[in-house]
Amino acid sequence: MVKDKSHGCTRRVLLAALACTTVVPLTACGKSEPATNLAVQDAEPGAVVNFFSPMEKRNVDAKNTARTASDLTIAMAEEQTGATVAYHTYTAETYKDKTYDEVCLERIRHGKDDMFLLNTDVIIEAGSAGLLADLSDLPCAQNLREVVLAANTIDGQLVAIPQEVVAYGLFVNKDIFSACGLEMPNTPDEFLECCRVLKANGYDTPIGANRWWLETFVFAQAYADMYNGGDVQAEITALNAGEARYSDYMRPGFEFLQRLIDEGYVDADNALQSEALEGAGEGPDFMAGKTPIVMAYWGAANTDTAYGNPPFAMEVIGFPSEKGQMPVLSMTGCAAVAGSEHLDDTLAVMNVMLSEEALKLYSETNRVISPSKNVSVECVDALKPLNERIEENVYVLASNAGMNVEQWGNLCLIVRDLLGGATVDECMAELDELQGLN
Repeated sequence: MVKDKSHGCTRRVLLAALACTTVVPLTACGKSEPATNLAVQDAEPGAVVNFFSPMEKRNVDAKNTARTASDLTIAMAEEQTGATVAYHTYTAETYKDKTYDEVCLERIRHGKDDMFLLNTDVIIEAGSAGLLADLSDLPCAQNLREVVLAANTIDGQLVAIPQEVVAYGLFVNKDIFSACGLEMPNTPDEFLECCRVLKANGYDTPIGANRWWLETFVFAQAYADMYNGGDVQAEITALNAGEARYSDYMRPGFEFLQRLIDEGYVDADNALQSEALEGAGEGPDFMAGKTPIVMAYWGAANTDTAYGNPPFAMEVIGFPSEKGQMPVLSMTGCAAVAGSEHLDDTLAVMNVMLSEEALKLYSETNRVISPSKNVSVECVDALKPLNERIEENVYVLASNAGMNVEQWGNLCLIVRDLLGGATVDECMAELDELQGLN
């Protein structure tokens, strides 16, 4: 946990490769040549754009779809612009005592690279300091989804563009629900009733939870009204000015989560120790039909390493809210350093990497949600209920660069406090402290 002073408030940030990012590799099947890290490369004479990323650059024959998708768009940009993208990679071995976010901030401030893949907390800090270029006028920015613009705009400037939008939802064992006579829940009360019935039918802990993603329940409660019918900009302005409290938004979600714990629907002790997709009550128990419900991101339904081929009927829905099933969205973003001596070349490369042609290639390769409203990729049947809500423009944002207090990492830490025995009031006091309010 790191505390710093920025934007006139105390901000606690989880400085790690956050689980919300899009850099989790999805490994495809098939034999291939051994993967080789191409992070260090000799640039050809001519324009060079230095790109810093948490992903190693690998030969496409390595069959790693997450990396391959990005590399294909880079190759497209190199071919169309004539520039060379020199790839620089973060590894824990290289930066033993520093997180990816810390390293990015250092390299941005010292002009070490031209282009970065950034988590939202870094986008907030670097963008608010004027260190990131405004991408608003790039042709590739003209057809972005409204949610992408909302998530990556600071003081009227679009400072980052993602290659994908990450959607979180509830992964539900439909066979168990059918056997228990249950329908998919829409509201918190309906969800609580489902959990009651599941527990009565022998499922002692209906919800498989981990220390990373329980906050998604909170986000669905907190911001359902704001992002679905509210005046988003006015409400964010009030929050940034201290005229409204994050704690007022978050309290219903924390009270809901506390009830899930009190009723035994979530094992708080296990969740505090469990990593995403792992641990008792998480991936293995879900796949074995012992746990009816888990929370995960879109990509988990597309890969054999997670929940891609369950031995039962599965459905992915949004989190229960008073606005119905609510997808929770997050994203990392590609950003350019405003003071880069290679800024023109960097923007040219980004304009190709983030063009509709490249985003279509990326989405089809990685089977993810595109940031472009003109790019649609067929999803697996299990994801269609979640996808339908997103296509209807129903969502909440778990990371919004326009908010002075970073959301995802901070809320993750405070939810952990709740799991460890803190009261809801104590958690709300933490939020007020982050905001600089007493």
